[in-house]
Amino acid sequence: MRISARGPEASAALAALQRLIEESEPEEVFSGEPAHGWAPLAAGATVRGLAAAPGLAIGPVRLLRQRKIVVARCAKDPERERQRLGEALSMARAELQELYQEVRERSGPAGAAIFLAHAEFLSDPELLARADRRIARDESAGWAWRETIEEEAESLSKLDDPLLASRATDLRDAGTRVLRRLGGVIEEKAELPREPVILLAEDLTPSDAAGLDPARVLGFCTAGGGPTSHAAIIARSLEIPAVVGAGPAVLHQRDGVPAVLDGDNGILYIDPSEEDLAAARAARSALVHPCDEEHRDRHEPAVTTDGVRIEVDANAGLAKEASQAVAAGGEGVGLLRSEFLFLERDTAPSEEEQYAAYREAAEALGGLPLIVRTLDAGGDKALPYLPMPAEENPFLGVRGIRLCLARPELFRTQLRAIFRAAAHGSIKILYPMVSDVAELREALAITEEVRREMGAGRLETGIMIEVPSAVAMASELAGLVDFFSIGTNDLAQYVLAMDRGHPLLARQVDGLHPAVLRMIDQTVRAAAGKGTRVGVCGGVAGEPLGALILIGLGVTELSVSIPSIAAIKARIRNVSMADAQGLARRALACESVEAVRALGKG
Repeated sequence: MRISARGPEASAALAALQRLIEESEPEEVFSGEPAHGWAPLAAGATVRGLAAAPGLAIGPVRLLRQRKIVVARCAKDPERERQRLGEALSMARAELQELYQEVRERSGPAGAAIFLAHAEFLSDPELLARADRRIARDESAGWAWRETIEEEAESLSKLDDPLLASRATDLRDAGTRVLRRLGGVIEEKAELPREPVILLAEDLTPSDAAGLDPARVLGFCTAGGGPTSHAAIIARSLEIPAVVGAGPAVLHQRDGVPAVLDGDNGILYIDPSEEDLAAARAARSALVHPCDEEHRDRHEPAVTTDGVRIEVDANAGLAKEASQAVAAGGEGVGLLRSEFLFLERDTAPSEEEQYAAYREAAEALGGLPLIVRTLDAGGDKALPYLPMPAEENPFLGVRGIRLCLARPELFRTQLRAIFRAAAHGSIKILYPMVSDVAELREALAITEEVRREMGAGRLETGIMIEVPSAVAMASELAGLVDFFSIGTNDLAQYVLAMDRGHPLLARQVDGLHPAVLRMIDQTVRAAAGKGTRVGVCGGVAGEPLGALILIGLGVTELSVSIPSIAAIKARIRNVSMADAQGLARRALACESVEAVRALGKG
């Protein structure tokens, strides 16, 4: 491949491309070689497509009905529409950053990188300018944005290069994420049934694929798409059998009909005989896979071979995910991101609404711990009903606990809801983005005032360790709280002075960088001197290598994405604490993140 560039920024562009290529991890390509050895004795109705992700899936089919978003065409206030579009873009970028971290944790950087590209789509000055020109002609923000995205996607889809043409799906996916916040009426897609299914769809966007739960989606078959699509890449990383490019016949199947999806050969068998179904189940059972054992033992505690128990909890964004966490083997919710109650709405949630959400999560856990992080907005998570002065660098501005202290009415309402919900479970309070002792003392004072006003019992409190100043003051901070929760995603970005959403730098914002690990080590040592517990709720905790290094450093609780729980618990059960401590010492002595990651290959 030869890459050339012209123009005043040609040298910088070529250098950036070179770095991106050099830093990219090679994608594991599916060879298409069948591993199961199964074939039907009497082929009935079949739908042939392209093999995208290997494996056999057996179960009823279910058609995914795509959502429809309705927007008004005209609007009378262009300035208000510009504001609405800006707020929607800001929220979508924040959501993409969360999705990037979650998918990276579950599937690795190759499957997650597309969401950084989606964020770049939403910052494309040409797209934004075209939408703005439409708004100036009295079009609504939703209409202007949808038409702009669709025009560009149509242009992409007509390109001769099929790989480039397929990026039209990515652009529409990114655009829809914004449009959901601008639509007046939304007809949501049909909810998936509780029983496992083989999903049928016209196509799956990267966002659709990233949200698939392997416990409920046995496999999928799409009418469009190709084996190099991002949905296919994510399916392989999640080990969900997949067939793509099967044509419109996929969309004409009846829901609930039994089927066998052969991801190795790219065929969907509709309503096979009982004999073929039995043979397929036998072939599927013969495929020994470590995930099966991990899933079976997911409720067993994570105890090292020399008897040290590590608590493994779940990160959750919605109250309803608490029950999913328990089903996946979680020992509690180590991080409930309460900001999801505050986003995508025109007014702040009431005390009653918050109370109901926290109570729902607490009751679903049945006495297991629930750590509620107080509102962590600001930065890339703008609240449309909470106008704030423009900030040149919002990540260094009024966010996290600073926002709560600047808007005490929001903070007090949330605290009242938390104290009320605590009557229904084991709830703890976690303050985000604390940077010094004064901030923490003020937050604790407000919390105590609310508690006394309500006559409630005391709750355990903790702080997120996300900024270098909190690490430097860890000993003093530890004396004021019951626990620390280290957020490795933000800590890495602040320690390394790199925006974790930056398209060129994001891959370098790695929580396993020796500088970040040394910060964690310093925090754990300071906390131990005050008897304060330390957990980690960042992405590193969900990586097998990262989990072992963290427990070797003295971290006693890991909070990870729900799909990662079983695998992390299984990894801990297969190592001694002595070996984990040795691994941690070697990691601390490394000079680069590459050297740290190489320890996992030895």
